[in-house]
Amino acid sequence: MDTVAATALSHKNLLGIADLSPEEIVLILDTAEAMKEVGKRAIKKVPTLRGRTVVNLFFEPSTRTRTSFEIAEKRLSADTLNVAISTSSVVKGETLVDTAMNLEAMAPSMMVVRHASSGACHLLSRICKAAIINAGDGMHEHPTQALLDAFTIRRHKGTLKGLKVAILGDLLHSRVLRSNVLLLTKLGADVWLCGPPTLMPPGIDRLGLKVTSVVEDAVADADVIMMLRIQLERMQGAFFPSLREYFNVFGMTEERVQLAKRDAIIMHPGPMNRGVEIASEVADGPYSVILEQVANGVAVRMAVLYLLAGGVEHEAAA
Repeated sequence: MDTVAATALSHKNLLGIADLSPEEIVLILDTAEAMKEVGKRAIKKVPTLRGRTVVNLFFEPSTRTRTSFEIAEKRLSADTLNVAISTSSVVKGETLVDTAMNLEAMAPSMMVVRHASSGACHLLSRICKAAIINAGDGMHEHPTQALLDAFTIRRHKGTLKGLKVAILGDLLHSRVLRSNVLLLTKLGADVWLCGPPTLMPPGIDRLGLKVTSVVEDAVADADVIMMLRIQLERMQGAFFPSLREYFNVFGMTEERVQLAKRDAIIMHPGPMNRGVEIASEVADGPYSVILEQVANGVAVRMAVLYLLAGGVEHEAAA
């Protein structure tokens, strides 16, 4: 890059990829490489966040993201608090703001937040002293997923610049799509989007992306194929005739993978609907890096926590 490499993040929060410069993204990815080494040690622990408390506040179900953050926090020696919303005062009618402010009163250093409402993390960032990390807000963004996807791609391809990345599936309801589009375009990838017209976000073609409803066009000579889950829980109405029809027209099969480059990689943020957006033989095939994404998520989230901890220190010093 022509610009000077970033040595710190300019914000105390991670609310979305939109707030990160290309240099800050590269800084996170480079830091994650160092954190990856920690995971290979006999004792997978460093004292970086000793004495800090991190609250995991998840208002939506999560397996990979929540456990990944928890492992990342423990490897950095943070004190971790997981708030189970189903047994918290939220079920009694307490609002998001009141929940956060009560936790804030206990002086945590950071809060990792997942919420069904877009913008929830931005709201908390304005009222909380603790650093806020967006672990997925509604249909808005999921920044650490995009970062771990980029980390995985870079480990296989060396760079993101100039790669053809095809993203297929439920584009309309996907916060993963929004974060990935922002990150991939910032780092110079050639992004193709493919899905039914009914699941295509309005105006998405104005972002300089290639948009098609023909799977074969999207995956032809692709370096990376990224599948997105069909989010039936967010759908109100009929977006396609049936799941079987969707798989026949848009599902990733071995035949369609053959159209991509020979060294193409297949990605999926999970959870997968096998036989709907992706065939089992593709998900479990030699080109699949889906489980690598899960493993890399820990290193990337360690990097985010580590870099934001520096930001919190600077805020306190100021």
